[in-house]
Amino acid sequence: MVASICIVFALAVPASAATPAKQLFGAKDSGSRQAAAPHGSYAKGCVAGAVQLPETGPTWQAMRLSRNRNWGHPETIDFIEKLSRFAARQPGWNGLYIGDISQPRGGPMTSGHRSHQVGLDIDIWMRPADRLTYNRSQREKLSSISMRRNNGAYVNSDWTRAHHDIIKAAAQDKRVARIFVFPGAKVQMCKDAKGDRRWLRKIRPWWGHHYHFHVRLACPRGARGCVDQDRPPRGDGCEAAQSWVNDILNPPPPKPVDPNAPAPKPRRDYTLSDLPRQCAAVLQSD
Repeated sequence: MVASICIVFALAVPASAATPAKQLFGAKDSGSRQAAAPHGSYAKGCVAGAVQLPETGPTWQAMRLSRNRNWGHPETIDFIEKLSRFAARQPGWNGLYIGDISQPRGGPMTSGHRSHQVGLDIDIWMRPADRLTYNRSQREKLSSISMRRNNGAYVNSDWTRAHHDIIKAAAQDKRVARIFVFPGAKVQMCKDAKGDRRWLRKIRPWWGHHYHFHVRLACPRGARGCVDQDRPPRGDGCEAAQSWVNDILNPPPPKPVDPNAPAPKPRRDYTLSDLPRQCAAVLQSD
């Protein structure tokens, strides 16, 4: 009898250990009852004590509610509320449409992002939030608006000074580590910036990010288990952004392919053992 139990246990452990972490975290529909704390890095971690952004607030609406990704560290929720109040004062804006933040306990997502795992990343729609009365069904169908032209080398006619000012206000918040936008938006902001340009350093060009801009907060003070991203390079980053645009307009020749090179290995899904040890307790918490 004892031998048979041991065999069952031994077989069960590898099966559980091999379960992709995205399935474990994606199955949770509420935050953990723990003190708020991000554990690990933006693309390999989890978040304890996450807070849910209300579906609708006085100056925001959370979009794509079926994904249940409107959860974040309390500092993240406070940041959204603050920035949305600023946005509501801009012409044509009544606030912000908020895309993905994190799952209720963070961790790898069942689809989409590699980051957004510790409750400190926020996707904010480029579409001006002129109406804050959309119901749940409408928020599943409504789309943001692309701001790019020429494959991201330039902004299009939907880009406004309000976009510039909202992203600038986000960058000036001391809690923000980086903001990702498409290259043409960064270059346009560099052209339009007046006076103190230090805030431009946080705004970094990246592929995509023309339907939304991605705000990444730094690890909150005292969050010992949180791994900050390296600080951006010195300077305003405008020359680097222009290089991205130049490559879009005049793509460099493709690198020669080595026919003898081994095929790249497919990226493996993280399991719970790949994540910080605190993430097991985050999953097990009520």
